[in-house]
Amino acid sequence: MKIGRRVAASMAGVLAAPLLVVALPSGTASAHGYISSPPSRQAQCAAKTVSCGDITWEPQSVEGPKGLQNCHGDVGRFSELSNDNKGWKVSGTGRTVTFNWVFTARHKTSNYDYYVNGRKIASITGNNQQPPATVQHQVTLPNSGRQKVLAVWNIADTTNAFYSCIDVNAS
Repeated sequence: MKIGRRVAASMAGVLAAPLLVVALPSGTASAHGYISSPPSRQAQCAAKTVSCGDITWEPQSVEGPKGLQNCHGDVGRFSELSNDNKGWKVSGTGRTVTFNWVFTARHKTSNYDYYVNGRKIASITGNNQQPPATVQHQVTLPNSGRQKVLAVWNIADTTNAFYSCIDVNAS
């Protein structure tokens, strides 16, 4: 009799498991997007090119309110991204640069803005559509020489954006 109850209990567990999986709430995505090449500051952290803190494991998570002009999206634990003296590797480029975004959670996109020295140099519409897993933009830089580009992915259905800084030396 004990064996029959054990089998019945085991079968009940096996049958209930799929229902629990469906009924339990899924976790929220803690990942979103960043510039992978030329290597953004958070991409350099993830690759361990530069020694960094928490951003090493979350390069896609630099999310903050729209309209900021810093590399860390006002996320305190990622503030090292705004430290221009950290030893970021500078990518040699031409004046026209192809920026590659990688998305780990794809939000409907209002637009992508690119800034140098606080001045908007490009804005590319996202048509309020969900982007594919990767997106490329060609942006012409205003000057030759070393400069920091702030790339901003503005989400269409929230008040937030994702921030990524890229150090380049345009020839």
